[in-house]
Amino acid sequence: MAETNLTNEKDFIKGEKTALVVIDLQDGIVNRDLNPYTGKEVVSNTNKLIDVVKEKGGFVVLVRVSTTDGKDMPNPKTDLSGNNFVRPEGWDEYIPELKGIDKAHYITKRQWGAFYGTDLDLQLRRRGIENIILCGISTGIGVDTTAREAYQRGYNQIFVEDAMTALSKEEHDFVTKNIFPRMGKIRKTENIESMIK
Repeated sequence: MAETNLTNEKDFIKGEKTALVVIDLQDGIVNRDLNPYTGKEVVSNTNKLIDVVKEKGGFVVLVRVSTTDGKDMPNPKTDLSGNNFVRPEGWDEYIPELKGIDKAHYITKRQWGAFYGTDLDLQLRRRGIENIILCGISTGIGVDTTAREAYQRGYNQIFVEDAMTALSKEEHDFVTKNIFPRMGKIRKTENIESMIK
């Protein structure tokens, strides 16, 4: 994994230029069998990040995936049956810990990434955001796709490794070791407070 110690001034970011983007912490996703971190661990670390970012004057964005009737989401033919996910009642509701956060921006997406078809980029640019702290579920799907979209738009990114997780440890490890270091910096929850000035 990438170095997680802060080594120079290039690691410091301004709070008012920073957004925490939280991916898919909702009832039907957090409560699944996840690795290497449980949904509960990710939620706990995300709550710490929310507190830090708000305290430092940053912007909090909470993203969920939802559908009206399934027809508003991509449905290409694939080798895996992930597109046949059964959506129980309330699966797309934000977990209770994320409801009613003061001045948070809530986004509903219809695909893996949080930028396409939403106002995320618009709201970040209107606030002069340059840095995105990214976390959520799943590391290799919603978080990874959003990270690639943010990279293409020129945002600086910090990936909080212990505030994200996946359906398998292998998926999580592959993305955090091979993909994210090419698009930003890998840190732990405990590093974030000292990074934001």
